[in-house]
Amino acid sequence: MTGTATNVDATAVNTIQWLSGGSTIVVPVYQRQYRWDIDGCEQLLADIRAVSNGDEHHTHFIGSILSTRSASSANSAGGGNELVLIDGQQRITTLMLLIAALQHSVADSDPALAAELRAVLVRENGSGTVTTTLRPHRGWAEVFESVVLGTRGADAETRDSRFDDNYAFFRSQVPASEVAHVWSGLKRLEHVAINLGVDANAQQTFESLNSTGAPLRDHELIHNYVLMGLSHAEQQQIETEFWEPIEANTGDTIGDFWRHYLIATLGLELDVEGDRSVYDAFRHLFPRLDRDELRAHATVWREFSEVYRILLNPTAILDSTGLLNSTGAPDADLARQLTYVGTFGRGSYPLVMTAYRDFMQGALTKADLVTELEFVQSLLLRRTVVGLPTDRIVARLCRARRAGRDSLERAIARISPSDERTRVALKYGALPHAKYVLGRLAGVVSVDDMAGLEVEYIVPLAPGDAWEGGDGRTWADYGDDEQNSHRALSPSLGNLTLLEEPLAMRALDLSYPAKHRDLYPKSSVTLTRELLDTTSWSTAAIAERTERLTARFVRLWAKPTVVSIDDDALTPILDAKLRRGWPRGWQKEFAYVEYRGEHWEVYDVKHLFNRIFKRLWADSREAVVSFSARRGGPIFDAQAWTGHWDALDENAFLYMGWDSKYMMSAVQGVLDEADLAAEVFIKYSYIGDAM
Repeated sequence: MTGTATNVDATAVNTIQWLSGGSTIVVPVYQRQYRWDIDGCEQLLADIRAVSNGDEHHTHFIGSILSTRSASSANSAGGGNELVLIDGQQRITTLMLLIAALQHSVADSDPALAAELRAVLVRENGSGTVTTTLRPHRGWAEVFESVVLGTRGADAETRDSRFDDNYAFFRSQVPASEVAHVWSGLKRLEHVAINLGVDANAQQTFESLNSTGAPLRDHELIHNYVLMGLSHAEQQQIETEFWEPIEANTGDTIGDFWRHYLIATLGLELDVEGDRSVYDAFRHLFPRLDRDELRAHATVWREFSEVYRILLNPTAILDSTGLLNSTGAPDADLARQLTYVGTFGRGSYPLVMTAYRDFMQGALTKADLVTELEFVQSLLLRRTVVGLPTDRIVARLCRARRAGRDSLERAIARISPSDERTRVALKYGALPHAKYVLGRLAGVVSVDDMAGLEVEYIVPLAPGDAWEGGDGRTWADYGDDEQNSHRALSPSLGNLTLLEEPLAMRALDLSYPAKHRDLYPKSSVTLTRELLDTTSWSTAAIAERTERLTARFVRLWAKPTVVSIDDDALTPILDAKLRRGWPRGWQKEFAYVEYRGEHWEVYDVKHLFNRIFKRLWADSREAVVSFSARRGGPIFDAQAWTGHWDALDENAFLYMGWDSKYMMSAVQGVLDEADLAAEVFIKYSYIGDAM
């Protein structure tokens, strides 16, 4: 298919034929550096294998490639042999690295195939000079050429680059025996070649291609992936039976739903800001969705979406259709508990939706479900009270839950602040989620009743000069230190109560004696009526009330008693962040690593990767061999290409040239394979937290 305009020509072409067409492809200086990581390479290789496995007429479209003739070529008599690559350098560079890896793998075993591959990679002029078909801008040209041409010596200085990382990945994943198969898939790639004439505005064309329309979101990519390959009738059936109910149940939160479902299922954190992280995780979990299995999987997705609908608005469902328990009856207790959980946002939904689905299917009693929901609230509230983050903790709880209730309670206890630490924070700090906390302490049962209450600051946050606490002195009579003490304690637990909305409106500017006389007696809230026994209000009264309410607090939001560890500063290895490339400061990312009770002075992922594999090679070799064989590395029986290697023994070599994200995922994977992941923790440094 060809469309022609005055200065723009767009043609659907075979990608390998286009690369082999005789032109040298130049990346202009203004282009960004090569940035594809191993995730992108893994997806590309999977797509190529898929098209190679399919029907011989099946092709795979890789998008559009925008180029123009260089000025010198355009002005030459013969039209020239140099194309300037305006858009598409990331894809073309990655394809060249893959082809180079294939060519080097079969250079000795299949010279004919190697020659065919080499013809795509290089251009040879009449004098015998060899140059790469693709020429990156000069800042990285030497590194790229040394990788593609295989000219870097074994004694060359080790250098971390995306070219080396991705080339090494392809070498590790495609053995010589599979090169011909992958090459057949490469030859079925197609793209739209957009060629600009000399008078076309290249920048305007580039911006038009890359800015019109919004990129597909994760859930839209999942939708396309699920339906792709089905007949129209099958697509309609899946759409009606499964996808439309999922959309109806989750609404605008469908993106969050898929993220939470995958965290619950995989037991791994997924970064909100990650590029296609949810979609990539989905494809990892479901690498193939054949027709026979799709309906079974889709049934589970729909069930989880039905639970998600309940979590989003339990009270509305109770009021309309009834929130059903395992016997099919409306259950106000569970509606209230789920509303309580919602106080802390949706971060805990992966764990809660799994527990509630178990309850709906009769695998969990109501009492056990309520216990889990209470422990979740306790964990989130205690961590918030003491100022600890509540993100990146739910995946480990999902993993623990699979091992049973005791395992879950141990995991919650391990990261729940102690009673002592919670008491100190409540004594001096501002009370988070004050309405929820005070309502539960007061025994307010109905969610509707809770909605009709307002938080009352007994000492206002900013008292007027006439405010008084009941000892005959006004605020203006207080000294600076006394005023500052009152202000500091004003948002703390001991100085807060609840009032019905009409009473709260009248309490705004009143002194304590006036509220004590005219408002507090009219309230039905037990916490507020208890104040009638206190005739004056001071910092001493606040401290005494804080102590009493804190005793109730730690009983109501109890920490599981199975262990007494409070190690919130440590991150389980499976929850470590996967950082792309080598971000600034990575050499000091960790303060230390705790390995099965041992304290390791290891500060970055490269040294952690090396030490873990060396240690497991000695302690759990079978798991290492199994993991490496299944993944295609990082251990090989020979130093198969030039790069940074470390010998494990005379017959086993660990390749050290991966990017940081691959290294961390390999550490996580091999520890999980060896069943040791639960015993390895990272303490992030200040730099690591800020990265």
